[in-house]
Amino acid sequence: MKIALLGYGRMGKTIEKIAKSRGHEVVVKVSDDIDNYDLDAESVDVAIDFSVPTAAFKNITTCFRKQIPVVSGTTGWLDDYEKAKKICSEENSAFIYASNFSLGVNIFFELNQKLAGMMQSLEDYSAEIEEIHHTKKLDAPSGTAISLAEQIIDVNPRIKGWQLEDADKDEIPVYAKREEDVPGTHTVKYDSEIDSIEIKHTAKSRQGFALGAVIAGEYLKDKTGIFTMKDVLSDLFKN
Repeated sequence: MKIALLGYGRMGKTIEKIAKSRGHEVVVKVSDDIDNYDLDAESVDVAIDFSVPTAAFKNITTCFRKQIPVVSGTTGWLDDYEKAKKICSEENSAFIYASNFSLGVNIFFELNQKLAGMMQSLEDYSAEIEEIHHTKKLDAPSGTAISLAEQIIDVNPRIKGWQLEDADKDEIPVYAKREEDVPGTHTVKYDSEIDSIEIKHTAKSRQGFALGAVIAGEYLKDKTGIFTMKDVLSDLFKN
């Protein structure tokens, strides 16, 4: 598989290493303006985007218009997500966006959804989320924390939304902390006067995110349409 890396920071370099170990070739590394690079569907099978929020929409949609499938893990640009999906469909391209590509985190999402369903009728428990990341992470809260909150909101009619730290009674408070060299830790907590229940995922390195993104690229190659990591996991575990 021939890969274009959109964003060549720490994640991009980790993805490159994982991709090569799986027999793929990184043919383009976009570290500035995507217009400076000659990309087309003949030379690139899949683009993997871990750029910055201000560049993500342009990077992704430029690839769509060249019929290059895109795997994107950039967060902080999702106000334009629906517009990107529309362009993807119009250009007959392919797209997977995920707030987190780690296979472990996507299993964590499944656990969160199941637990949220169990807790939604227990009014004595209040939910909160904490995320901890490295100090260079640009957005807060993390896309993963937002995804966790939205899963809870979807199944619990008593919860109307989430807020960064200062939340009303019918909202989930999300606490974002930044510490040196933390790849990502997410905790979902339900607290009552009687007890507390927590589920937690701790990333030990960026390799899990990178591996999941490459596996998503392998899944997306030669496809058209809009997919999620649920599709990737279903395909991965079907045997």
